[in-house]
Amino acid sequence: MSLRPIFVVAGVGNGSGTRSFSEAGYSVALIARNVCALQELADELNGSGGDAHIFPIESYTAAAIHSAFDLIADHWASSPLTVALFNATSDVRGAFLDITSAQLKESVDTNIVASFAFAREAILAFKAQPTHDGKSGTLLFTGATASPRRNMTTSAFAIGKFGIRALAQSLAKEFGKENIHVAHVIIDGDKTEWISFAMASDDID
Repeated sequence: MSLRPIFVVAGVGNGSGTRSFSEAGYSVALIARNVCALQELADELNGSGGDAHIFPIESYTAAAIHSAFDLIADHWASSPLTVALFNATSDVRGAFLDITSAQLKESVDTNIVASFAFAREAILAFKAQPTHDGKSGTLLFTGATASPRRNMTTSAFAIGKFGIRALAQSLAKEFGKENIHVAHVIIDGDKTEWISFAMASDDID
């Protein structure tokens, strides 16, 4: 039987996208801080004929993310990692003068520092394995309306989402020539936001 490719996701949300990858035949590596939610989703995927395993972390630090990727590589030692999705977020909102330095740090650490660390681990894994169908791997980032457009109460949140979009565009430019596809996808926007995203993502193609 052929090996399943691996899909790794950090921050599972409602699990809808993760279910799609499982149904498509991927082994699913689940990274998040909520162990109970992770296990519940893994049990659901496995009960439907999937192959899912949880890799809980206490925080989205570079060290914790590195450790999770090491455990994923050990768990599926012979399987290729082909898709990685960074979906974790810190939804800090409020009036600018009410945002504390601790809240700002949480937003920056989770949205920017963690996405940077996750991308590094994914790209290193892609580069260390043979290409598949001419592709080395796909790295995805989920964005929000705040990625291309700010609002009155999103000063801290938008900083993080703008940063993720900038990271995705930079990595697409740097690693596209190595057949590593990088994309940033807004998941909560209407047509206006999608148009704004398309205009802001010319560097990704």
